[in-house]
Amino acid sequence: MGESFKLAVVPPIQVGGRLFTPEQLMRIAAVAGTGARIEMTTFNQLYVEVPPERHETIQYELEQAGLSVYQAGIGTKSLIACPFCRGAEEAGLETARALNEAIAGLESPTPLKIGYAGCALGTSEPLLKDIGVVKMRDVYDLYVGGEPKGLKATLAVLFASGIPEDRLIPTVLAIIRFYQTNAKGKEKFSRFVHRVTLEQLQAAAGLT
Repeated sequence: MGESFKLAVVPPIQVGGRLFTPEQLMRIAAVAGTGARIEMTTFNQLYVEVPPERHETIQYELEQAGLSVYQAGIGTKSLIACPFCRGAEEAGLETARALNEAIAGLESPTPLKIGYAGCALGTSEPLLKDIGVVKMRDVYDLYVGGEPKGLKATLAVLFASGIPEDRLIPTVLAIIRFYQTNAKGKEKFSRFVHRVTLEQLQAAAGLT
């Protein structure tokens, strides 16, 4: 295909999980064209290779089909959310959507994965993400530093509990900003958390 531009494509966050409709999949295939490479990533995005000179037009067409589209590459990935099996309101669907809008595509030293679970069942595996959000009734627990890969895979550690809804997004954004500013080169977030300590992260997020 030669030189190309990668778009990260995901369906919207909804009850039942992120689900592509047949029409959306057909639309992706149609705009990408014959011979395009389409990759399913480990963070639940489709990477679609498109001609660089047409990427803005193709992005618009995919967004018109109800899809969320971001530039692929190093950065904060779209929110990896649970299927909201307890219902949209109880599991905080609108909060998850707002969090996704706030974080998806933000620059970061390495790809940053953020997970959201609407209850303690944690079906989106938030403790295996760089930042994990778990809704606990009317408040949120926040975890940091999960590492799912390698022989030394580790669970995230509790960063803060009982965060009210109106403080959740500012707190997550503060963590990301601190990482952006203080990481050493392409330092992975899990290593960064252990180097700077939880106390420093909590202070940067205004929790101490």
